[in-house]
Amino acid sequence: MTALAVAQFAPAADVDDNLRAIAGFVERARSRGARVVLFPEYSSYFVDPFDQTLRENAQDLQGPFVEGLHKLARLHGVHIVAGLLERASDAERVRNTVVAVGPDGLVASYRKLHLYDAFGQRESDWVEAGEISPPETFEIDGVRFALMTCYDLRFPEIGRVLADTGAHVVLVPAQWVRGPLKELQWNTLLRARAIENTLFVAAADHPPPLGVGNSGVFDPQGVEIAAVGTSSDVAVAHVDVHAVERVRRVNPALRLRRFEVVPRSEGPRESS
Repeated sequence: MTALAVAQFAPAADVDDNLRAIAGFVERARSRGARVVLFPEYSSYFVDPFDQTLRENAQDLQGPFVEGLHKLARLHGVHIVAGLLERASDAERVRNTVVAVGPDGLVASYRKLHLYDAFGQRESDWVEAGEISPPETFEIDGVRFALMTCYDLRFPEIGRVLADTGAHVVLVPAQWVRGPLKELQWNTLLRARAIENTLFVAAADHPPPLGVGNSGVFDPQGVEIAAVGTSSDVAVAHVDVHAVERVRRVNPALRLRRFEVVPRSEGPRESS
C-alpha cells in the first residue's frame, strides 16, 4: 500500500512560477504521507489560447523543469508526475509529455498519443503526437504505476494496454476543457477505465474556469476514494495491490477477454 496524491492547480505561462506552485503542493502532499504526487497536463507551461510561446518554452527531458522536479523529489523523498511541454522533432510543434521523476531522477515518460482535435479544438496544430511504443511504468512499494494523458481517456485501448503491463494504478494528467456535459463525461470515463481494467485510476485536472476540476482517485470498482472539487488543492488516497487482486478474483474480466489490442497500421483518419 502506498499513498498517492492528486494536486489540482492552474499552470501559468511562467515555468518558474509553476515550479514554485508545484513545490508548495508537494510539501502539502508529503505532510499527509504521499509517496507519489500527480499534477495536471501542461504543468510546466500553459497559455490559452495556444500561441508561438509554446515552442519558446518547450524543454528537453533533461531541462530545467525536470531538474526542478528532481530536486523536489529528492528533497521530499517522493515521486512527482507532471505534464511537460517538450521540444519536438518538428520545429513547428511541441510534444505533450508526462514525466515521472523520483529521488534518483527521471523514471518514466509518456508522449500523448491521442491529440485533442475535438469539440472545436485542434491540438495537432501545435503538438506532435507521440509514437506508439512499449509503455513505461515505475514502481513504489510494490505498486506499479502507468501513464496516459487527458484525451487518451476516451480511448479504452490505452487503458487496456496499460493494464497488460501489470499496472495497478493509471495516472492521468489532464487539462479537461469545460463545456456541455464535460464534467459528466470526465467522471464517467475515469470510473469506466477503473472498472473495465480492475485497477486504480487517478486524475489531476486544471481547476475552473478552463478545466472542470474534480480531480480524484478511483478504486478498481470505480468508487471515488479521494477528490478535489473546483479549488486548487491536494487530495490523498491509499492504493493497494491487494485491493486490485481481490477485485480480480471476483471479476476476472481481464483474464476472460477474447480480444487483444493491436496498433492500427495507418494513422488517424480525418473526420468528415
